[in-house]
Amino acid sequence: MLKRIWRGWTTPANADAYEELLRSTIFPGIKDRAIPGFVAIELLRRPLDTEVEFVTMMTFTDDNAVINFAGPSKEAVVPPAARKLLSRYETHAAQYELRIG
Repeated sequence: MLKRIWRGWTTPANADAYEELLRSTIFPGIKDRAIPGFVAIELLRRPLDTEVEFVTMMTFTDDNAVINFAGPSKEAVVPPAARKLLSRYETHAAQYELRIG
């Protein structure tokens, strides 16, 4: 199993709108793609001093599943609607092997 972890940040004013976009549109859209090897997606959120940090953790069965989602370069997948609400974001996601879990 692989975990793909990505971070993005919003202003406090955009945080709720960004979370709602993920909840109502982006996450369901990912699930609707029925990507072979995609297992789950999770969202973490924490307030910082002047911004709000979001972390997405996606679970895949293998590297081919990640490529089916993100393409061969495995860059971050950030839809235009999300980019409008984010103040900054990582251009690449980190990928880890799940060793215990």
